[in-house]
Amino acid sequence: MTISFADTMFFFDNFGFYKTDRIAIAILVIVIAVCAVIFSTGGSDDSGIFASDDNTQQKDDASARGGVSVAEGGKGYYYVEGSKTQLFPFDPNTADSTQLLQLGLQPWMVRNIYKYRAAGGVYRKPSDFARLYGLTLKQYKILEPYIRISEDYRPVSEFYSDDTYADSHNAAHSQIPRDSMKYPYKLSPGETVLLNSADTTQLKKIPGIGSAYAKAIVRRREKLGGFYSASQLREIDGFPEEALRYVKVDASAIRKLKINVLTYSQLRQHPYLNYYQARDIIDFRRVHGPLKSISQLEMMDSFTPEDIKAIRHYIEF
Repeated sequence: MTISFADTMFFFDNFGFYKTDRIAIAILVIVIAVCAVIFSTGGSDDSGIFASDDNTQQKDDASARGGVSVAEGGKGYYYVEGSKTQLFPFDPNTADSTQLLQLGLQPWMVRNIYKYRAAGGVYRKPSDFARLYGLTLKQYKILEPYIRISEDYRPVSEFYSDDTYADSHNAAHSQIPRDSMKYPYKLSPGETVLLNSADTTQLKKIPGIGSAYAKAIVRRREKLGGFYSASQLREIDGFPEEALRYVKVDASAIRKLKINVLTYSQLRQHPYLNYYQARDIIDFRRVHGPLKSISQLEMMDSFTPEDIKAIRHYIEF
């Protein structure tokens, strides 16, 4: 419907307005009507463009710029701007950002690779690259045939046998100075330490023995009065079996128990004497006098053959 200036003037004539007032009001009404028509038409057209052409425009821009757009559920999943995606052999340990972007990786993926490498991370085999955050299984399967890991980043165990590595390792130790307190030298096969006289520094030279086990050996040795066999080290919880071949035992260094002199409390302090055994020794001495042989302990019910075998190395009559 179109409202003319004459119609507006006729409308206001019926209400008794002055002529100048009628003209001003009519012009104002016409201006308001025109503005309303313009805004309503323009708004609907713009919203229609953005609503209907958003996905199409995104795809057209990607194609025009030579980028890559992967569709997921009908929407653009990601877009790599610049050059077309190319597949070529690459080493994830050395590839720069330009190469990684050309492979179709997102900029934030490339940043993650750089952060991983800056933190000391190394891709030692192609499957390590699959841990890249955000990389899909489909993308990895496409890139996997092109991953080339330089030999400099592969595990050294793939190139050297145990003997070769040991030789090179020992040669390096002979040339490079090291902190012997923090990183003690380890014994080679055939070398031993004296179990009943070695201090913790010497004990830590045994392969598999660190500070904790060295201190445990010394504590056990003090309680026993010395070791008569390397097998006694098995009494230490979790002691490594392979360390036994690196110790030598001098049984003459054992501190003996004066069984006829020590009190009940003193006898109880020995790891190989329990409450009942110490009591029976004290009772025997009170009734029969000093013990004279190991056979007298064998007659006591509190001692088993295994107990006798262990304690006989520590008794002095």
